[in-house]
Amino acid sequence: MINVYPASSRHSGDLGWLQFNFSFSFADYYDPDNVNFGPLRVFNEDYIQPSRGFGIHPHRDMEIVTVVLKGELKHEDNTGGAGLIRPGEVQRMTAGSGILHSEVNASDTEVANLLQMWFLPEAKGLTPSYEQKAFDQGAMRNTLLPIVSNTIQGESIVSIHQDMSIYLSEPDAGTSIHYEGSASRKIFLFVMRGEVTLNGTHTLGRSDSARITDLAKLEIRSEQGAQFMLIDLPGIE
Repeated sequence: MINVYPASSRHSGDLGWLQFNFSFSFADYYDPDNVNFGPLRVFNEDYIQPSRGFGIHPHRDMEIVTVVLKGELKHEDNTGGAGLIRPGEVQRMTAGSGILHSEVNASDTEVANLLQMWFLPEAKGLTPSYEQKAFDQGAMRNTLLPIVSNTIQGESIVSIHQDMSIYLSEPDAGTSIHYEGSASRKIFLFVMRGEVTLNGTHTLGRSDSARITDLAKLEIRSEQGAQFMLIDLPGIE
């Protein structure tokens, strides 16, 4: 089953310094029918104005993954983790037993556009940690490039404490990307650029998403070229 969620269906708002889009219940937005998709608890697309951001704040028992689409984000936490996240990089923060961190747009002039995902961990009370790696953006052309996983290993793949993997792909015009997994698992797909069609029946544009269940094979085709994220998740609720 493929359920498409248009970009306009997200909970969105504008705080001046922050323009946000929530795919699931988050902060002051709560919908009891839209809390999570398997262990995927949060999927936010944010636009942070120059030199603004989130000051020091706490998290606990969550795997937090950040991918910057445009601009740069400065991260600091009380474990000693610190760095700038730019396009072509991915960060994972394990909040575990408790962590304090801040996230600020490091540019004085450019708006930062980013995706932030929260996943329920495989266990509570994990030791807080931080990991950041760069990946070859050219390597996602016409294929699925894993950037986060607990089963796939590689120099540019960030580990995570959950049975899941995140892939990026950038198909050329007229190209199909095929994904084969297990019908017992879930797939979350988000389009960052362009337009794709899933299994020839469902079309998604910029910032649209799909929640996919009970399918072992998926064809993602783009007629004009696109960029998308695919998250393979366990079938738990």
